[in-house]
Amino acid sequence: MSNLKDKIVIITGASSGLGQGAALEFARLGAKLSISGRNVENLQATVSQCEKAGLPAENILSLQADLTKDDDVKKVVDETIKKFGQLDVLVNNAGIVKPGGIETQSMEDYDYTMNINVRCHFYMTKLAVPHLIKTKGSILNVSSVNGMRAFPGVISYCMSKAAIDQFTRCCALELAQKGVRVNSVNPGVIVTDLHKRGGMDGEAYSKFLEHCKTTHAMGRVGQPEEVAKAIVFLASSDSSFITGASIPIDGGRHAMCPR
Repeated sequence: MSNLKDKIVIITGASSGLGQGAALEFARLGAKLSISGRNVENLQATVSQCEKAGLPAENILSLQADLTKDDDVKKVVDETIKKFGQLDVLVNNAGIVKPGGIETQSMEDYDYTMNINVRCHFYMTKLAVPHLIKTKGSILNVSSVNGMRAFPGVISYCMSKAAIDQFTRCCALELAQKGVRVNSVNPGVIVTDLHKRGGMDGEAYSKFLEHCKTTHAMGRVGQPEEVAKAIVFLASSDSSFITGASIPIDGGRHAMCPR
């Protein structure tokens, strides 16, 4: 995938987890990065790792941004174009999970989940599309197996990821004739801080990971780099005839039907 060298890539939520993993993979391939996140310290850690992977500091734009704020979304796109002059790849990765079902989920948590997991991606994409049309670029939306299958206790998260899958297909159809491809990746359980930030303590998370050995057909959970490699493939010209696809990267979890 050497065709990604010097491509301009925006990655949201790049301060940890899947966003950080994607940034490192693009860095190894020589892409120029615009990374954003809320936690400045963690974002700087991503910058440092990308530099260690061989990407020069001048090829990295790091932006603190709260994507629930429209001005911050616009800042990410504007500052990227100001620094690099174009945009080739947009990775909509920022996301959260708030526990709760239909009886227990607060409307505050519902609104916050939808703002982070859906609304900011809609607006980011809307702002990025004119630039991506110029470069015949691509869009990668980070969804989840929860967008494909229903799981109890995380209703707003499941709804948000189902929305992202439909968003992916709609954008793919609208932009195909303009040379822009749009796809999503749908991870299963990946070892990141997502669940801990969602409220799990260390003991509960350890038990959850052990249980996941039975809920994923391959008998294990995934690692961020396994998702990152799929993201860079879908961003590259190696996937030039793929658009509107939602690719499960979940050790077979989407195919399971307990008996």
